Amino acid sequence: MNPKNFNRLFFVPIQGASLSHSAAAEIFNKDESRTDWHDETLWFVREKRDKAVRQIAEWEQLRSLGSSIKDHTLSNLDNYLAEFEKNAQANGIKVHWAFDAEEHNEIILKIIREQKVEQVVKSKSMLTEECHLNDFLAKRGVEVVDTDLGERIVQFRNEPPSHIVLPAIHLKKQDVSETFHEHLGTEKGNNDPQYLTEAARQHLRTKFIHSQLAITGVNFAIASTGGFVVCTNEGNADMGAHAAKIHIACMGIEKIIPNAEHLGVFLRLLARSATGQPITTYSSHFHQPRVGQQMHIIIVDNGRTKQLGRPDFRSSLKCIRCAACFNTCPVYRRSGGHSYHTAVAGPIGSILNPNLDMKANADLPFASTLCGSCSNVCPVKIDIHVQLYKWRQELVSEGYTASGKKVAMKGMAFVLSHPSIYRVAGKMGRWMMRAFPFIMNNKSLNPWYKQREMPEAPKQSFRDWYKKNKQ
Repeated sequence: MNPKNFNRLFFVPIQGASLSHSAAAEIFNKDESRTDWHDETLWFVREKRDKAVRQIAEWEQLRSLGSSIKDHTLSNLDNYLAEFEKNAQANGIKVHWAFDAEEHNEIILKIIREQKVEQVVKSKSMLTEECHLNDFLAKRGVEVVDTDLGERIVQFRNEPPSHIVLPAIHLKKQDVSETFHEHLGTEKGNNDPQYLTEAARQHLRTKFIHSQLAITGVNFAIASTGGFVVCTNEGNADMGAHAAKIHIACMGIEKIIPNAEHLGVFLRLLARSATGQPITTYSSHFHQPRVGQQMHIIIVDNGRTKQLGRPDFRSSLKCIRCAACFNTCPVYRRSGGHSYHTAVAGPIGSILNPNLDMKANADLPFASTLCGSCSNVCPVKIDIHVQLYKWRQELVSEGYTASGKKVAMKGMAFVLSHPSIYRVAGKMGRWMMRAFPFIMNNKSLNPWYKQREMPEAPKQSFRDWYKKNKQ
């Protein structure tokens, strides 16, 4: 498929998305070979994770320790945030607090205008994606260049990332080649990854050199030192922060950890869970601005305290954004990240985003088989599949599910609670499958048949078979 056609067919914009997850996933599945490739590629990453963690004898103890540290921190969040602010300010870092995405964006815009900044580079930050910072600044005449290779690719294509660690995982090298030919003037049809990467490197080098302001995310902020850590594999955060005269770091309130020694736990968990590496290539520590540089950190709530106040869902704030749950999830792998119409997709996004907007994201907790694989691989032991189920209950009780689904579930509950009716319904269903296969194999009449093969109708029910053969 031509990459341009792929863009039109598969890309679902985050803001103002009109397609539900199931509708967008149906579009994604129209290209079966690409869907299979997407599935297999992510499962390959999951297998790398498995190989990496099997080499650590104390892996489960690390998970438990990481989970306990996060639980403790969330229970004392106000104290640790205040401690971090005090120590960061003592280090010469300017600390800002943002209640929501709008306030976060306004703080950055104010700094840009006060300092008369014209060139801005940004390393990958899911918080800025969550806040739609790029769109906000673009509408006010400020261009932000994403410097992570995957992020730059999707930025050229006017797409959001489809994965929080592998932002362009939905694209093949042919798609990247076409995109670079259009935007960077590379040789048409040259799909060599080394050639394409070198073209991106040369393009971004000038952006780093001329940038006046660099924006980074924060993986971990240490309360006792007032410093923070940014983890990357490309060194783009370091290039931006060290070349620019102004460094702005953006962090959600949940990124805080008590002490520097706790980093050893999380750095061992993060890279292995994310990509199967022993450690990220760059784990960069920032404690204070260099001479002549300004360093700002923006601490953002944006619904996090609301989630903290929900007993059933507060542990979702333990997430360290490794995306292991993405790579293992059979639904994510077969539906693509853009089908989630949110900045953070996958299983973890499906329990975080209803907290931000229950109505807009009511479909996401249902985009799951509840198989529990996400919880099994989570490095900080978030009970993701349990929270998905609880969100379903919450959404139904709040009236955010389709009326047709409510009627169907009530009808099913009635049938399943009356054995005689269930037996009659079973006989009718088996007869229908044998007598009218064209109805059962019609996708418009039988939605279950979409993306599935209809089984052959059994001649008898299990109950009938058991009664006959129980002796």
